[in-house]
Amino acid sequence: MKSIISWTLRNIPRKYLQLVSHFAMKIYAIFLRGTKVSCPVCKAKFSKFVPYGRLEPRDNALCPNCLALERHRLMYMYLQQKTNFFNAKLKVLHVAPEYCFIDRFEKMKNLDYITADIESPLAKVKMDLHHIPFEENTFDVVFCNHVLEHVEDDIQCMREMRRVLKPTGWAIMQSPQDWSLATTFEDKTITDPKERERLFKQDDHFRIYGKDYNKRLEQGGWKVTEDKFGVNMPPDQIKRFALPKDEIIYLCQK
Repeated sequence: MKSIISWTLRNIPRKYLQLVSHFAMKIYAIFLRGTKVSCPVCKAKFSKFVPYGRLEPRDNALCPNCLALERHRLMYMYLQQKTNFFNAKLKVLHVAPEYCFIDRFEKMKNLDYITADIESPLAKVKMDLHHIPFEENTFDVVFCNHVLEHVEDDIQCMREMRRVLKPTGWAIMQSPQDWSLATTFEDKTITDPKERERLFKQDDHFRIYGKDYNKRLEQGGWKVTEDKFGVNMPPDQIKRFALPKDEIIYLCQK
């Protein structure tokens, strides 16, 4: 199963996977009946989650019912427990919206919810993150997860998201980090796809963030609060919900 998933993620464009992968997972879910793990996003329970990853698929990662990964489950719990996302009237910009969130957030009556992406068929607005087509101070909340490693100029994109956020608003911009790196590594002269995949984990990545990711966000003009919400969660909950053990939530404000 791991080899199939790895090949699929590396060879089929993301925009096509977004349209069909949930159908395949619904069928696979039949073979994962059980109660050992629980998805906080869709409330489904299984004997285990599905492996997921391009190079070395992680065990117990993907919810076959809603397609939430470890980071999505953590973020959903964070929004529930530490923000006003589920009860305040908010105008939300969701960049590169994740399948597991779209329908749920669209049905929330307290949200004016806008999805945007440069190519995703799931997003309502076609948008280049370097040049966001909205006026400044438009949104109360901005989500942009696992996107900044894909863009040519991440600092410019951070500044654009800050521009369209209201002074009282907040944003969550998570990106994959290599904790063995003290500083972010990027080299635009590396163009060979195989070498980019080896160095940056994917051939469509421009960089790999290190321990300085918070400083990188600050370069984009953000005030950053590092929240170890998941790191400090009880071990039994980390296991039951299959959450990432080392991911810090970066809450960003103007």
